[in-house]
Amino acid sequence: MNREEALTLLKNADLIHSAETVQAAVANVAARIKAELAEENPIVLCVMSGAVPFMGHLLTQLDFPLDFDYLHASRYGDNVSGHNKLTWRSGPWIGLQGRTVLVVDDILDEGVTLQAICERIRQMGAARVLTAVFAEKITGRAKPVQADFVGLTVPDRFVFGFGMDICGAWRNLPAIYAGKVPTPDA
Repeated sequence: MNREEALTLLKNADLIHSAETVQAAVANVAARIKAELAEENPIVLCVMSGAVPFMGHLLTQLDFPLDFDYLHASRYGDNVSGHNKLTWRSGPWIGLQGRTVLVVDDILDEGVTLQAICERIRQMGAARVLTAVFAEKITGRAKPVQADFVGLTVPDRFVFGFGMDICGAWRNLPAIYAGKVPTPDA
């Protein structure tokens, strides 16, 4: 997507959650995580790449000892909808044996990717696996996993901003938008 296409897409998008609402949601999630994990020494895993903004804002509010690492697993690649094959690209690198692990992701959509990540973390020996997602999409369909901590809910539309992209663009927005996904012949 070129610059003009990205700007047009944003211009035609609907604001779903303002930057202020996003920051309040991060603070709320951080408070709930602190209440649950402040007395432990958890490993906090960032799911690349979408969770980077959420993780960056969240980490500064978790004022207790923790270890940080990341992993990269995706069902999307360059697509706008998930395919069945989960691709593991990287990590985690810290030993998880016997540890409490908090997996931080950008969005809980269908739940297939997050479920697979949690299963792998358990197979790696984690004693306890918790999940935090910035957004949960309200789809009306059953999901194989529920997040322990959710920042905001979003409608069953293609959302972007605050780590979530649309055709590679706009992960850097401080607010959440919903727009139409461009088609190849548009």
